Amino acid sequence: MSANEVVTEGVEALTLTNGKDGSGDDMVATGVEVVVQDDDIVNPWSVTSSTDAGVDYDKLIKRFGSSKIDEELIARFEKITGKPAHHFIKRGIFFSHRDLHSILTLKEQGKPFYMYTGRGPSSESLHLGHLIPFIMSKWLQETFDVPLVIQLTDDEKTLWKDLTVEAAIKLSRENAKDIIAMGFDLDKTFIFNNLNFMGSCPALYQNVIRVQKCVTFNQVKGIFGFGDSDIIGKIGFPAVQAAPALSSTFPFIFGKNKVHCLIPCAIDQDPYFRMTRDVAPRLGYPKCALLHSSFFPALQGAKSKMSGSEQNSAIFLIDTPKQIKNKINKYAFSGGRTTIEEHRTYGGNPDIDVAFQLLKFFLEDDVQLEQVRVSYSKGELLTGELKKLAIETITPIVERHQAARKLVTEELVDKYMEIRPLKFAK
Repeated sequence: MSANEVVTEGVEALTLTNGKDGSGDDMVATGVEVVVQDDDIVNPWSVTSSTDAGVDYDKLIKRFGSSKIDEELIARFEKITGKPAHHFIKRGIFFSHRDLHSILTLKEQGKPFYMYTGRGPSSESLHLGHLIPFIMSKWLQETFDVPLVIQLTDDEKTLWKDLTVEAAIKLSRENAKDIIAMGFDLDKTFIFNNLNFMGSCPALYQNVIRVQKCVTFNQVKGIFGFGDSDIIGKIGFPAVQAAPALSSTFPFIFGKNKVHCLIPCAIDQDPYFRMTRDVAPRLGYPKCALLHSSFFPALQGAKSKMSGSEQNSAIFLIDTPKQIKNKINKYAFSGGRTTIEEHRTYGGNPDIDVAFQLLKFFLEDDVQLEQVRVSYSKGELLTGELKKLAIETITPIVERHQAARKLVTEELVDKYMEIRPLKFAK
């Protein structure tokens, strides 16, 4: 390939030839900001859809070149782990993957691997949507019994947001407290923020440089849409997010072993790891495997994802029960009808109703969830009653988290962020 062609795996979904992706659908794209005919935009910094139902994930799988999590894969997962699949997987919240079969084979053979996920700290408190990859990561860590590294990309937020280095570091520690409050095993979990860890562990910077040597400016332009006026920090950052997928970034955990990596993340982060999967074999490492989640909807509806920058689009983990109740009642987009009479006659649409989507994520009882869906679809359950159930489900989760977070001291944060060996089967 010539220098201006993108060689990253799957990037054909993002970089177009003659305005086509090969499937016959006209698209307009600037890097990862892909606009298809139905106006879905998915990139690491923006997610929007023109429809109340939100992003078309089947199309997204096709365009990103990933694989759908199907019943056969779920059955293999349950057979190898001996546990029922998490409701996030069964309900299609985690819906797509890359090479999950390879991870299951490693588990089947008793061979080691590790997990990696992250958070970009842009606000002092996480919101409900931020919990999704961490809930999944914690469950997977316990199910597979493997170490987990959690990257806090405070450098990214300094580059993309109006944040000083000092402010970003402070936010990373506050976000670390929310993550720790979820109960991750200290002996198997390492949390680090880039702005501090880069100076403490030479292996991170060394791997960043190795990745940067493998990716040209034309390639990152094609993958991420960077332009000539973007600051140079943005152009170099993708290598920083890629490096933790190489096990030698953590010599104090893995030594010189080249260990496979599994990354649970929202699918908007996939461009980073398509780049990583292209580079890893050239550096002598296995390709990272990925589990992709769908987007947690804003209260105003699935046309956009819940955002920490929009106070009324999100339920934050610091919100009071009164705030949660008011936000859901006032802002949660309804799939109900205009009048009670119409709703009783024609029923509501749970697929676009945000209160139902909250239950889909957080109500663990499959039987109860299906009963709610059917009852709402038939018009037996009214919108107000559905919102009340969502409030009753969400509020205790937030309250339990707040109680756990109060127990997270600065000393405990230091322990999770201490450079140290982790316990795992080598």
